[in-house]
Amino acid sequence: MTKYIAPSMLAADFGNLQRDIEMVNNSEADWFHIDVMDGVFVPNISYGMPVISAIKKHATKTMDVHLMIVDPDRYIEDFKKVGADILTVHYEACTHLHRTLQAIKAAGMKAGVSLNPHTPAAVLEDVIKDIDVVLIMSVNPGFGGQSFIENTYKKVQQLKALIEFSEAETLIEVDGGVTNQNIEQLLEAGVDAFVAGSFVFKSENPTETIKELKNLVSF
Repeated sequence: MTKYIAPSMLAADFGNLQRDIEMVNNSEADWFHIDVMDGVFVPNISYGMPVISAIKKHATKTMDVHLMIVDPDRYIEDFKKVGADILTVHYEACTHLHRTLQAIKAAGMKAGVSLNPHTPAAVLEDVIKDIDVVLIMSVNPGFGGQSFIENTYKKVQQLKALIEFSEAETLIEVDGGVTNQNIEQLLEAGVDAFVAGSFVFKSENPTETIKELKNLVSF
């Protein structure tokens, strides 16, 4: 099965955003991971529709948009219009998760659900077959550059067991503290897509760093 590397654009240089978009385009990365923060659901504000539109104008790869916002239902159509291919909402932000997932799919996007570090995988048991991607947060959402939470491995294994038991085709994505030191262990636990921000963009050669990560999960 294909494994995906998704550089997190939150760690890009916003003074040279087109340059960094082209770097991802020309690298072995698979997805653009785009974090949207509202300052309410998480204690930080990132960027909104104009910046995502600007990324889409130059991006040639899948736009993986992760909403860390309250009441995401209000913006589903808006994120489709600005170019999201995968739209991920937080379990903790959705009162009617099944309805939200159906609305995302009806808008023509793949539907993702993200779980905060304290939220167990078992909460998705009743909707797992409706989810295209589960994004497990391996740090607390809201800021880049945090240390990886070790319990993530166990959580991935539990989620993988749930997916297999339910005969679902859901992908597992992990976001936070992913490096060349833990990506193979995450792969072994069952991860399909790997979000890497600071590790990629703060490296001396981001293109080579992406290539290294891709090589570590490709056989």
